[in-house]
Order: sequence, then structure tokens, then C-alpha cells
Amino acid sequence: MPQKKITIAVDGYSSCGKSTLAKDIAKALNYAYVDTGAMYRAVTLYALNNGLINGKQLDVESLNDELDDIHIRFTFNPETGVSEIFLNEELVEQQIRQMDVNDWVSQVAAVPEVRRKMVSLQQQMGKEKGISMDGRDIGTTVFPDAELKLFMTADLEVRARRRRDEMVSKNMQASLEEIKANLLHRDQEDMSRQESPLRKADDAIILDNTNLTREQQLAFALEKASRFIG
Repeated sequence: MPQKKITIAVDGYSSCGKSTLAKDIAKALNYAYVDTGAMYRAVTLYALNNGLINGKQLDVESLNDELDDIHIRFTFNPETGVSEIFLNEELVEQQIRQMDVNDWVSQVAAVPEVRRKMVSLQQQMGKEKGISMDGRDIGTTVFPDAELKLFMTADLEVRARRRRDEMVSKNMQASLEEIKANLLHRDQEDMSRQESPLRKADDAIILDNTNLTREQQLAFALEKASRFIG
């Protein structure tokens, strides 16, 4: 008898390893994986590249006017074994991880019209279940009926080191203090926005991975998932 397919929502703070866990879950269960954070990063990159962010100001009105011109899709790369994001048919996996995108993504993601468009796309991607999706509002807004909801957290120092290591691996530079400040700023922006703020769903399971290995957190998640899929 085939296993029941479910929806798995992985939410939490920046640099807690949400994407890593959600990818590992998807691989273990042969599920689809969607990195919703990459979608908001792609919109932010569009805004930066098209002069919609000037100095300290985001031109929300112009961004809303141009939303129909922003096309986002994921394509599976058999060489890397992961799905990669394309913005208007351009591969932007590397560009969306830059610090200027980090600095603005929470503000762009807080724009109600942007949020609604991305949520609609995410819901379309997951309508058949059998999906592992990470973000900040997956269990509360995108898939409030998801069978398994995980809410990830970790110590700020650990989160900052992880982000720095990720950036170094991609030949990007930033100081640890700069990264810490960025993470704290993003946390505050994410939790205080009016549209789909970051919060733990009432039925979400907290996963603090400050002292967990990648293998340990995956084992934790799969054990929780097994209760639903048999």
C-alpha cells in the first residue's frame, strides 16, 4: 500500500537551516521541494535591478505596478540534484544570496500585494500534496491545514556563523557583526509586518537545532512525519 502523501511546512527565523531541512525531507520522502524565501529574494532582486530601490526607499507603488512583469519558476537541475530559481527566464540562484538582497528582502516581502502573489503561486505548487516547503508563513497562511508543521529556531550566534559560512562558500564577504545585525533586523521586520507575519502556528512543533547535526534534525522531522504517512 503506497504511503499517504502529506504537506510539510517548515517555518522559522532566518538562517536556522529551514531550506536545508526542507530539502533533506523532500529527498528522503521523494517529495517536491519549494524554497519560498528564494521567491521573495527574486522579487527583491528585480526591484534592485530595475531602480525600484533607491537609497533607503522602496518604491512600493511601482513594484505593485510591475508585479505582472515578474515571472518566477523553479527548474530541477539533475547535476546538482536541486531545483534552481529563474527570474524572467534568468538563473538567479547566486544573485539572490547577495547582501543587498538580504538587506531588502524582508521589506519587499512585507508588501501585501507581493505577499499575496507569492502565496497564490505557492499554493498552486502544493495543491497535489507530497511537498516540503519552507518559509515564514507556510504553516499559518500558505498551508494552514498542513499535516506536519515545524517551526525552527537557533541561537543568534550560531545562525550568524551559518550564514557567514554559506556566503564564504559562494565567494561572498560580510563580517559576523554585519550578518548578526542583518538577521536581527530581518527577524523584527518579519514578525512585525501586517501581512502574514512570522509566527509559530498553534499546532507547529518547535525544532531548536542550535546543537543538532543535519542528520539529527532530519531524523527528528522524519519521525514526526511518519505519524501521518504510516
